Amino acid sequence: MLDPRRLLLLVDVVRAGSLTAAANRLSYTTSAISQQIAKLEAEAGQPLLERHARGVRLTEAGAALARRAERIETQLQAARSELDEIAGLRSGTVRLGTFPTVGSSLLPQVVKLYKARHPAVKLTVRSSRFAALRAMLDNGEVELSLLWDYEWAPVTDRELVVRELLVDPPTLVVSVNHRLAHREYLDMAELADEQWITREDHHPVGAALEKACQNAGFTPTVAFAANDYQEAQAMVAVDLGVSMAPRLALSNLREDVKVIPLRGAPSRRILLAHLSEHRLTPAEATLVDTFEEVAYKHDGKTTPAVRRIRPN
Repeated sequence: MLDPRRLLLLVDVVRAGSLTAAANRLSYTTSAISQQIAKLEAEAGQPLLERHARGVRLTEAGAALARRAERIETQLQAARSELDEIAGLRSGTVRLGTFPTVGSSLLPQVVKLYKARHPAVKLTVRSSRFAALRAMLDNGEVELSLLWDYEWAPVTDRELVVRELLVDPPTLVVSVNHRLAHREYLDMAELADEQWITREDHHPVGAALEKACQNAGFTPTVAFAANDYQEAQAMVAVDLGVSMAPRLALSNLREDVKVIPLRGAPSRRILLAHLSEHRLTPAEATLVDTFEEVAYKHDGKTTPAVRRIRPN
């Protein structure tokens, strides 16, 4: 008979990438991990892992067992969630994923309010880009994650439950000395002759700029591709160009730039997501409520609806 504890250990080894990395993560010796995997292979009657210089790789039999083990793990996590429901909010941990522009604007307000109300709950946060955040949900590093999307590329992942928290409108950042700095708002069509400060490395705001300019009938002239919004502001401040940015990206605003509402450019949606198979613990559900409360006050919108997307 296969030992379920060793099956779960197999999953840990695969996620870690090597026996040594799994041993470090689980606070065991590499030898102990290796012995347990060897016993599991004996129980299975065939090799489950191929060892190579850079780590391990599953055999066909190992992949089959790992898939089953992940289902066992999901059921055990569900059992843990039910126990947490009994315990209420007197203890527990919530692991949350976020991305930088929300992590420096909306999220601090949520964390402050949540910790004041539920000081016994341990809240941990991981910050990254979209693909990495989605992977963290899959591998269990986080249970909830903030995400974003644009109308031309909506999140339609059938494995997620998605809540829209708020709509983050586009703005134009100009130098205080810019000829348009006195304006209360601007249309994209007025900016055809401007040089632009954008974001490098295929950043979503770069795609948003391209689409907004295309819809306004021109191609943007890019003067600088910045690594972050602070660098973009610095280049705007010295009149190298103007920059488009979501409102939440400008929580740390320089004194020598001005932000102007921008028409004709796409807004992004700020989302909160979790796996559809994951049953929220009381601590997680209360954090969701806190996000919606803060977002409501921030945006003045109606309570956001839950959009559930499930497999056929």
